[in-house]
Amino acid sequence: MQRPVLVRPTRLLPSAAALVLALSTVATAAPATAETTERVRTTDQLVDVGPEPDGTAVRLDTRLYLPAGDDPKPAVLLAHGFGGSKESVDREARDYAADGHVVLAFTARGFGRSGGRIHLNSPDHEIADGRALLDLLAQRPEVRKDAAGDPRVAVAGGSYGGAFALMLAGVDPRVDATVAAITWNDLSESLFPQAAAGSTQPGPYKQLWGARFFSSALGGLDGGASGLAGASGSQPAAGAAAPTRTAPSTPAPGTGEGTPPAPSELLCGRFDLALCRQLQAAAETGRPSAELTATLRRNSPRGTIARVTAPTLLVQGESDTLFGLDQADANAAGLARAGTRHAVRWTDGGHDGASTNPGLDEEAARTWIRTYLEGTRTAPLPVPAFTFSLPVPRRSDTAPVATLDRYPGLRAAPTGVTLRRPSEPSVLLTPPGGQPSSMTSLPGAGAFELPTYRLAALPGMSAAFESAPLSRSLTVVGSPALRLGVTSTGAEATLFVSLWRVEGSEAVQPRALTAPVRVATTPGRPTDVTVELPASVWSMAAGSRWRVLVTSTDSSFAVPREARADRVELTDASLSVPTAQGTLRAAADERDTESIALAGGIAALLAAITVSALLRRRRRLREVVRDDWADVPLVVENLTKTYADGHKAVDDVSWRAEKGQVVGLLGPNGAGKTTTMRMILGLITPDSGSVHVLGRPVHPGSDVLGRVGALVEGPGFLPHLTGRQNLEAYWSATGRPVEEAEMADALAVAALGGALDRPVRTYSHGMKQRLGIAQAMLGKPEVLFLDEPTNGLDPPQIAAMRPILRSYARSGRTVVVSSHLLAEVEMTCTHVVVMHAGRVVTAGPVADLLSSDDTTVFELASVASLAPARAALAGADGIRSVEVLDDPSKPMLTVVAERPREDVVRDVVASGAEVVGVGSRRHLEEVFLGVIAASQVNPDDDDTTETSVVERLRQVRAR
Repeated sequence: MQRPVLVRPTRLLPSAAALVLALSTVATAAPATAETTERVRTTDQLVDVGPEPDGTAVRLDTRLYLPAGDDPKPAVLLAHGFGGSKESVDREARDYAADGHVVLAFTARGFGRSGGRIHLNSPDHEIADGRALLDLLAQRPEVRKDAAGDPRVAVAGGSYGGAFALMLAGVDPRVDATVAAITWNDLSESLFPQAAAGSTQPGPYKQLWGARFFSSALGGLDGGASGLAGASGSQPAAGAAAPTRTAPSTPAPGTGEGTPPAPSELLCGRFDLALCRQLQAAAETGRPSAELTATLRRNSPRGTIARVTAPTLLVQGESDTLFGLDQADANAAGLARAGTRHAVRWTDGGHDGASTNPGLDEEAARTWIRTYLEGTRTAPLPVPAFTFSLPVPRRSDTAPVATLDRYPGLRAAPTGVTLRRPSEPSVLLTPPGGQPSSMTSLPGAGAFELPTYRLAALPGMSAAFESAPLSRSLTVVGSPALRLGVTSTGAEATLFVSLWRVEGSEAVQPRALTAPVRVATTPGRPTDVTVELPASVWSMAAGSRWRVLVTSTDSSFAVPREARADRVELTDASLSVPTAQGTLRAAADERDTESIALAGGIAALLAAITVSALLRRRRRLREVVRDDWADVPLVVENLTKTYADGHKAVDDVSWRAEKGQVVGLLGPNGAGKTTTMRMILGLITPDSGSVHVLGRPVHPGSDVLGRVGALVEGPGFLPHLTGRQNLEAYWSATGRPVEEAEMADALAVAALGGALDRPVRTYSHGMKQRLGIAQAMLGKPEVLFLDEPTNGLDPPQIAAMRPILRSYARSGRTVVVSSHLLAEVEMTCTHVVVMHAGRVVTAGPVADLLSSDDTTVFELASVASLAPARAALAGADGIRSVEVLDDPSKPMLTVVAERPREDVVRDVVASGAEVVGVGSRRHLEEVFLGVIAASQVNPDDDDTTETSVVERLRQVRAR
């Protein structure tokens, strides 16, 4: 099956400063060479064309392909895509030559071995070069002539070459047939698209396409084939000379011997410097100058399409984010006004992906060229006037193809799809700097249904209008439209509109296309705008639901950097969709090897992911599910974690938390509390041991973590969103139904009042902390972890938090609190776990730890009273322990005895100690300091005196 150049353009037209290519080597012109194969003979030749504006001579690198036989044959002039060369179209040229055509392939001005600079299909340069090439064909005796100097010739090309073909046909009537694929009508509209109907101002700049090609262009600055000119979409046929890296026939700027290139020349390479600077400025500002707009329009088929007389086949991609169907539609309209025979073919390929029916596309092109080169321009259309591809059905890899006997345009036979009006207008925020930015489509991936809705519909920066289930099936062919009312805080609003299919709770984008809208507004006053969505083909099945998404930013485009708020509403609750019912045709039998290779690569990647997942699953299966712990909220068993530097942060830690408990996790800095909590939440993996929540093992990504809420190491929020919007965004990311969030209860915990609808960036630290606690409690998780929950709260707020946590636990749930405020833990928690040096040193109910039946606590007037009191009790009958706290501000003596309390008090007073107060209950601080100090005593040390214990207590207090 032969492959014409149109369906496989090897390079695409980049935008802005992306149109940059440099070759750093210089060589003299190569002599003409000849090569003979069994059926096709080739001759390479450098052809003189018009000079550059500065007078520099220019020669083009060409290759002539001669078929078998001595009789004159019709010719085909083949143009390559941006960044390509004559080598890029070698295989297509050989296919046409094998069909019996003389073929002339060439490398465009500014690329490869050809001289000159890139002017972007300037009528004065590239298009004038095309006329010179037609003169060359007219001089060849192998080429059939219609008259002296008039060869019988067709021109074909894709993308950059497609525009060349249309423009050459518009200025030279000698062209007898044209095939132009995936190309533009107006380059300024393509690079700065505007979807607001009737607007004449340019839209946002396609920055991702520009960045993509700019980076590729810089890759070619070494003079090798790594840049835009380096890759080819086709390989030479067997017997063809291997492509070689050769220098341009005309030196590029700054490449003379001993002359280093200027920085501007490095950025622009072989691009015309004046035009390059205009494009760079547009890329930086996001807006084209009037001079650039005029140049781009002049370098477009727009100005000459009405003068084309050659029958023309237009092929355009339905999922093309660079040159959309609107560009082919404009070209078709120009041909129709001129009365020129033409046909339009919409393929499901384009710059973003290969067609699933390349055989049908290629056959249409060959048939077109053969018909009008062998016959006359008045011959009937050899292909249907309009062909379009339907979406690829499930369980199929080929798009159905349908035809009509008339091209309907983009807005024929419209019907309405009712959209539901929200109860309140949506407010879209544009954050300062335009970041974060919605990700709706990716250049080069527009042909795939990607699950990008959550990346596109950013909370506070998007609005959605959804349809009811459709009552009947519709085949949408063309450009849907809807009317919006926009009220902005700025003098201009920039919005991005896309169409999505709703599948359950998810949404997918069958065509990854976005309509950019830039509309002038009066601040505070509504402005109506009709948005024309990108044209394509959609199958809207009966019962399906569709969603129009409006966003304030889009990563594919340059967006305003000024902060702005836009209120968006439907002025007409209907999405107007053009429909058509074509005649289905059989798809091509051949398989697209490129798509198969891509699918094979994806399959290999999926296989690797599957193997990795299976290995992880096998490891997880070794983690035992404990059915006997199914009713136990949390069990921590023998956890150990050692970091890469050898520090053992957690050493054989075990404890558990039951339903109804509020557990305090205590310990000095460096005790291992945070590491333990991270392992419990599956954020890091322990070296050994296990964590079970409700009997299920915990590891990164465990399903059971969906039943856990947490606030660890402080809250994190999107600063430009309100508190309410942040909570809604967080819950939306879980994928669970809204009604399960129990949002009202969480908002009551936050207790932010009117501040709830203010941007979070205006919140104090305490307000953010309360919002973080509320976020952790969304959905009423069965286990709630709070790390320093009172951090930043004032005393009344701390007091208000105690009953909330205790009430939450009494509902049958479990709360784990890590805190340094021991008095607060004592008043809030039912149980505590005390850690020190990576180990649990004590654990149990707070009431038991503070038990005072056998305990008497003395507060003494001075440290000097400690010694006589301790001496009076030492060795006395019934005294189990004496603990001393030698704090000069509040010296304390805690006595545990089996004697009546009044006897202990009598002995201490009799010793001469000045007693200030006597109590019967210890505080948690005393217990905490005591167990930590005791845990520091090494039984093997000789220094176990009371003095050493007191010193350890002093050290613990210092922490």
